[in-house]
Amino acid sequence: MEFSSGRGRLKQARLAGDRRDLYPHSLQFYLEPPTENISLVEFETFAIDRLKLLKVVENLGVSYVRSSDSYKTKLEFELRKLKFPYKALAEDDYEARRKDHISHFILRLAYCQSEDLRRWFLQQEMDLLRYRFNEVTDNLRQKFLEHVNLSFEAVSEDLKNELANELYTSTPGLSMTKVKEQMFYKVGLADAVDLFRARRVFIKDGFAYVPFKEIDVIVLNNYRTKLSKALALTARSLPSIQSDERLQPLLNHLSHSYIGPDYSVQKNTGKISLEQIDTLSVKSFPLCMRQLHKALRDNHHLRHGGRMQYGLFLKGIGLTLEQALEFWKKEFIRGKVDADKFDKGYAYSIRHSYGKEGRRTDYTPYSCMKIIMSNPPSQGDYHGCPFRHSDPELLKQKLQSYKIPPSGIAQILELVKGMHYQLACQKYFELTHDVDNLGFSLNHPNQYFTESQRLLSGGRELKKELSNSGNCQQKSNSQESTNSNSTPTSSNTTADAELEGLEAYFTED
Repeated sequence: MEFSSGRGRLKQARLAGDRRDLYPHSLQFYLEPPTENISLVEFETFAIDRLKLLKVVENLGVSYVRSSDSYKTKLEFELRKLKFPYKALAEDDYEARRKDHISHFILRLAYCQSEDLRRWFLQQEMDLLRYRFNEVTDNLRQKFLEHVNLSFEAVSEDLKNELANELYTSTPGLSMTKVKEQMFYKVGLADAVDLFRARRVFIKDGFAYVPFKEIDVIVLNNYRTKLSKALALTARSLPSIQSDERLQPLLNHLSHSYIGPDYSVQKNTGKISLEQIDTLSVKSFPLCMRQLHKALRDNHHLRHGGRMQYGLFLKGIGLTLEQALEFWKKEFIRGKVDADKFDKGYAYSIRHSYGKEGRRTDYTPYSCMKIIMSNPPSQGDYHGCPFRHSDPELLKQKLQSYKIPPSGIAQILELVKGMHYQLACQKYFELTHDVDNLGFSLNHPNQYFTESQRLLSGGRELKKELSNSGNCQQKSNSQESTNSNSTPTSSNTTADAELEGLEAYFTED
């Protein structure tokens, strides 16, 4: 795949690549990388759309049973909205198939860089293929199996009738009538190992007799093997890819990507008083910020990672520069830092984060992905994501101290075990606010705060110092979401680059 930075080449590249025989099926194993030219504009758009899709796949997979009507309906809606193939029924969906193919390989480049990223990408891609495979017709499904060289030998009617009793007793969920109606395939044990272990198939002479309804397990095992190997090979090729200065920033940003409002301080400055922070930290702070606030109150100090993460969050919920200076100074001088040292060392860092020093850049709060994927905490640090970076037993104790019920703690720990860290935070929100279903995905600590305040105020305008804060933030969210659709990552890419410069000013402990 080659890339160009000019928009003028986009139409020409599409015409040159409009070869429908490249994508005979809406389903793919993504065995061959794309070879056409593609503009950097299209590169970015395709990548962001697929990332949005995979995030939806992750959220739906935890919130709904994968075979349920709700799961299918919501995922089909997202596929339609983002213009990806959703059923292999249309013959004229070349553009959707092309986007599906290219976007997969772009995210493969971005998500091969660590074991955690590879594992997440692999799981979401498998769930997406499972849905697509089960939604197509039997005829198209069979054609796809032949296309990817998984055409297994069909069991003849005579042999099936001869083995009917064995097939009935060895295949859960099938009545004798269904056994006679269902098509069975002879599959080698190596391909059917998961079904064999689960005692879901009949075994004879080294072959598993797999009903057509279970063939998706075979397909997914094959796909997992192929994609795992491909991700490992791509990771080994990264040095040559990273030498391209056009792609390096894009790929790095995609794996830490957050698509949404930046919660800039201008939208709600001065809506929070310093006296409210202790109460708000219990009611409306996400666990990561509640942890940082408690550590600051207990120790009267935070190391630079914590100051960056918590300071920008407080800026985002409405603390003015003057309030921030007062807040941090009062707390630090209660510890081992005197007023003169604070004014000479720490005050500059705070002014810098508000765009009043250095390049005068107005820095934005960290998103969940930024916190989860960047700068893991070490001994003595309190920043990071508690669901990602805490020991499960310590996390359990913390949740117990916050009066989370045992059943809720078990749900959270199960999500953490599955590496669904943002969904674990979402479950924490639901448990602490006594709601069953948020109806949205949490992707940002400041989004958590805004939604919490909106919920606690009954959806009305907030009173006193918080009046109009929720509405202003909601309006800004709508405006920024509209902007993010046209240039999805540009603002966040800039912010990440700017934050690297900011880190230099926070290195003093």
